[in-house]
Amino acid sequence: MAADFVVHVVDDEEAVRKSLAFLLSMSGYAARVHESATAFLAAAPGLANCCLVTDLRMPDMSGVDLLKRLRSQNALLPTIVITGHGDVPMAVEAMKAGAMDFIEKPFEDEVLLDAIRRAESELEARTRRDDEVPAIRMRLETLTDRERQVLSGVVAGLANKTIAYELDISPRTVEVYRANVMAKMQAKSLPELVRMMLSAGA
Repeated sequence: MAADFVVHVVDDEEAVRKSLAFLLSMSGYAARVHESATAFLAAAPGLANCCLVTDLRMPDMSGVDLLKRLRSQNALLPTIVITGHGDVPMAVEAMKAGAMDFIEKPFEDEVLLDAIRRAESELEARTRRDDEVPAIRMRLETLTDRERQVLSGVVAGLANKTIAYELDISPRTVEVYRANVMAKMQAKSLPELVRMMLSAGA
């Protein structure tokens, strides 16, 4: 990791801020905590070589609104949003607003650390991003119509049962199509699949 890389944590719960800051410092990262999205925004201009870990639901401003404000300031950092169960559609909205990853609570420490390592790599890889788009679009071309329909449902955050109902097929069939989509798109996780769709403008 770069010596001056900093992880900014935004969460309205003090206990969460403290535990995340402890985890990060024990893992060798410099951490800065902010008690609200508003407090972070005041510090955001001019930040470089850092990433943001933010809760999705906060009293003063949601994680989605925070990302939109950062984008309007041209200060979009690699961002990981932490979301409660059932907030996947909101997390997808956050990714559309520029988040790089989302993690569902409760999560293992290593899941967050992996996401932060990806955020660090993201800073280095942003210049290479445009090169990936043609490859992603070529993979999309290999999907059948039904696989594309399932893909749309998955990226929208719909449950397999809901997708099955809408397409009038069984949930087990949706699982098969979903596995095919992940394999053909070479996506290792749902967040990675969402990232691909966003970068390809699909």
